[in-house]
Amino acid sequence: MSDDTQRVAVVTGASRGIGKAIAERLAADGRHVVCVARSEGPLKELVETIRSAGGSAEHVTCDLSDGESVGAMIDDVVERCGRVDVLVNNAGITKDGLVMRMSDDDFDDVLNVNLRSAFIASRHVARPMMRARFGRIINIGSVSGLMGNPGQTNYAASKAAMVGMSKSMAKELGAKGVTVNVVAPGFIKTDMTDILGDELLKEVAPRIPVRRLGEPEEIANAVSWLSSDDSGYVTGQVLVVDGGLAM
Repeated sequence: MSDDTQRVAVVTGASRGIGKAIAERLAADGRHVVCVARSEGPLKELVETIRSAGGSAEHVTCDLSDGESVGAMIDDVVERCGRVDVLVNNAGITKDGLVMRMSDDDFDDVLNVNLRSAFIASRHVARPMMRARFGRIINIGSVSGLMGNPGQTNYAASKAAMVGMSKSMAKELGAKGVTVNVVAPGFIKTDMTDILGDELLKEVAPRIPVRRLGEPEEIANAVSWLSSDDSGYVTGQVLVVDGGLAM
C-alpha cells in the first residue's frame, strides 16, 4: 500500500511482455504499481521481482473482457490506495483472420478487451484524477491502428479507435490537469511476435529503418516519461515507438 505522497499507477495486462516491462519501470520510478491481469501466477512473480528490487507493488486479478469487473477493480484500488495517478491501459488480445472469415465473436472479443476495457477503466479513474488535478492516462496502441495490417481487421480497428477515444478524452480532461496519450509500438520482442516465426521476423526487420525489433523496455521508457510531471504539456498525442516502420 502506498503512503500519502507516493503516486499510484495501475497497469493492465501486466503479467508479461510490454505490460511487465512498464510495471517494472514505473516501480523503479517510485510509483506504487497495481499490476492487473487475468492470471495470478505471473502477477505474483512480478510483484515479488519488483519488491526484491526495492519497489512497491501489488497484484489484482481481473477479467478485462468483463466491463463490470474492470470498473469494480478500479473503484477498489481508489478506495484502498486513496488515489490513482497513472493508468496504463495495456491489456490486449489478438484473434487474427481474414475479414471474409472473421466471426462476429472474434471481432467483438478483441474490441472488448483492447478498447472497451480501456474506456471503462479511464471513465472510472477520471473523477478521482480530476479531483486531484493530476492524472496520466496512457493507452497502449499499435502501428496496426495507424497503417492497418492484413488479417487484423479487429485488432487494427480497436487500436485505431483508441486514438480517437484518447484525443476526445484529452480535450475533456485537460483543464483539470489530466493528460491522455497513446503509445503506439511497432514490432516488439514479445510472446505475440514470437508466434510470427523466425522467417517472417527476418522479412520484417529489413523494413524497419533501425533494422531490428524493439525491446519491451523501450516502450516502458516512453510510458515512464508520459506518466511524469515533465510531460504535463503533452496531451492527445500518439507517440509512435516503432524504429521508423510507420513513417
